[in-house]
Amino acid sequence: MSSLAWLMPASSRDHAAGNYSQEPTMIAIVDDDESVCHAIKQLARSLGMEADTFASGQEFIDFIEAMPAQRFDCVILDVQMPGLNGLDVQARLKRLGYRFPIIFITAHDEANLRERALAAGAVAFLRKPFAAELLIMTLRATVKLRGHA
Repeated sequence: MSSLAWLMPASSRDHAAGNYSQEPTMIAIVDDDESVCHAIKQLARSLGMEADTFASGQEFIDFIEAMPAQRFDCVILDVQMPGLNGLDVQARLKRLGYRFPIIFITAHDEANLRERALAAGAVAFLRKPFAAELLIMTLRATVKLRGHA
C-alpha cells in the first residue's frame, strides 16, 4: 500500500487499486432476430456493459417473473415480435412494478406506435436500421440518467 493510501477512505483505496465494487451496467436485449441481439450485445460489451438477450417478449417476462431481484439498467426492446410485442411487454413490466428504462427499436416506425411507447415511458424509439453511434449515444444517456457511468 502506498504511503498516502491510509489518507483515503477504504472505498477510494479499493477504487484506486482497481477493486471496483460498483456492479456492471446490465442491459436486456429483447428481439426475435438473433443477429440483432448478437450485434447489440457486442456493442454493449464494447462499451463495458453486460447484456442478456431474449428471443421473445414472453421469454423476457418469464425470466423477470422467475428472477424478480434481477435488475437491468436499460431494456432494448423490439416492437414487432411474435406473441407478446414490445408494447405488450412494456405494459406488462409496468403492471409488475418494474420501471426499467426502455429503448424501443423497430423496422415498423408508425407514428401511433412511437407515440404510445413514449407516452408509456420509453426513453427512446429508434428505427432499424439505425447507426451504431445513435444507439451508443442513447445507451450512454440512458445509463447516465440511471446513475451509472
